[in-house]
Amino acid sequence: MKVRRLMPARYGLFVLAVLWMVIIVPLSASAAPYAAYVMDARSGEVLHSRNADTRLHPASLTKMMTLYIAFQAVERGEITLDTKVKVSRHAASEPPSKLGLKSGQRIALRYLIRAAAVKSANDAATAIAEALEGSEAAFARRMNRTAKAMGMTRTTFKNAHGLTESGHLSTARDMSILGRHVLYDYPEYYNLFSRRSTHAGVRDVANTNRRLLSAYRGADGIKTGYTRAAGFNLVASAERGRERIIATVFGGTSTSARNARVAELLDMGFKRAPSRVALRKPKKPAYVPGGTGKTVQVSGITRTSLRPRLRAGTMLASATPVEQTPPPASAAASTSGVLSSDIQLALIAAQDTTVETPDLSGSSFSGLGTRPVMRPGSAIDAALAEAIPETEVVTRLSTSGGHQWGVNVGRYTTRYNAERALVTTALAEMTTLEGTLRKVVKKPTGFEANFLGMTRDSADLACRRLVARNIDCEMVGPTS
Repeated sequence: MKVRRLMPARYGLFVLAVLWMVIIVPLSASAAPYAAYVMDARSGEVLHSRNADTRLHPASLTKMMTLYIAFQAVERGEITLDTKVKVSRHAASEPPSKLGLKSGQRIALRYLIRAAAVKSANDAATAIAEALEGSEAAFARRMNRTAKAMGMTRTTFKNAHGLTESGHLSTARDMSILGRHVLYDYPEYYNLFSRRSTHAGVRDVANTNRRLLSAYRGADGIKTGYTRAAGFNLVASAERGRERIIATVFGGTSTSARNARVAELLDMGFKRAPSRVALRKPKKPAYVPGGTGKTVQVSGITRTSLRPRLRAGTMLASATPVEQTPPPASAAASTSGVLSSDIQLALIAAQDTTVETPDLSGSSFSGLGTRPVMRPGSAIDAALAEAIPETEVVTRLSTSGGHQWGVNVGRYTTRYNAERALVTTALAEMTTLEGTLRKVVKKPTGFEANFLGMTRDSADLACRRLVARNIDCEMVGPTS
């Protein structure tokens, strides 16, 4: 009888041993490596570190850099939040998590940003990358340059979304550094990361980090990530009173386990951080744009022309004399030489048959399309910024007489960007815009850049030539 009672027990132990060897042990062995990092966001002081410099798969934490560069591009006038981005087949084919974009679809950049930040949509991240740099590979190079400028010394990006790819690696320390830059460099966008849900153009999406946001007092971001190779990752930030802590975890075993560990780390941070610390924001990295996206071949434009060369010290190029509101004497003295150099470069570009613009050719006109490319951070930027007054800007008197037509080349978030677009567009297409009135008009939706004082035929011709150069244009008719 004793033997008969022991047999079922032995059989049960044998089954458990087999399950342990076949299922549990392999799963444990394949679990993603764990790493953690806690910092006082105000000062950057390290409060806790474990395997923080081990290069691991960041998963969708990658999208913090994609979004950072998108914010930077908007700030620098490369693109606007309302620019319509054409979704490529490559972007639309990205695996979940995704927004569900279709190849050929046009969607405003602002919705792509929301989808990438809140939903962690891979298709949206890829569409952002291609809109800014023409290809995901080129965008990854820009990501790496920006990471290096931030001091992320052990990070290599290969894509914009964070799906597992050989060599696409980062560390808990580097991702904490990136999260801190997102927080302090672009505070106007940071609220995106605390939204429980948001409208992303085609539908409402829920935040992948909503559980921690709801459960932990003071939590307001930043980004989750998961792949099989990475495990459950999270860079979280929370603020209580004057204190703000950033905690990063790599290799969580589940969403709940990761969130519990992050909560413990945040609690540790608040206990260890002094109540009062002088805020020392991280130094904003240098602007490091990449290439200019796709190269558009323009037909019907001659390689050479009889356009006049600029004389030294000339402020604006024109075949006929122009009257211009002079800048302050100090500005004129300091910028006349460098402006000549920049405008000369623009003239050379305008006379070439190759026009380089960001890949925004699929956008329908919304007043926020592509613009002639100037070197970011050039001397013309500083000169224009100082020369532009706060009142309505008219940079050139019209010789149009009673001509009532014109063209609009964009609507911009700042007066400076609109004025800059007028100057660079005039340099790119002097033949048809000769003698027009360049005018910036403030509207509730932004600053419109207009060329006025044209006949209907000349406005139509100017628009057709600008479109041939991949510059968005819309005719402006007489007003009653």
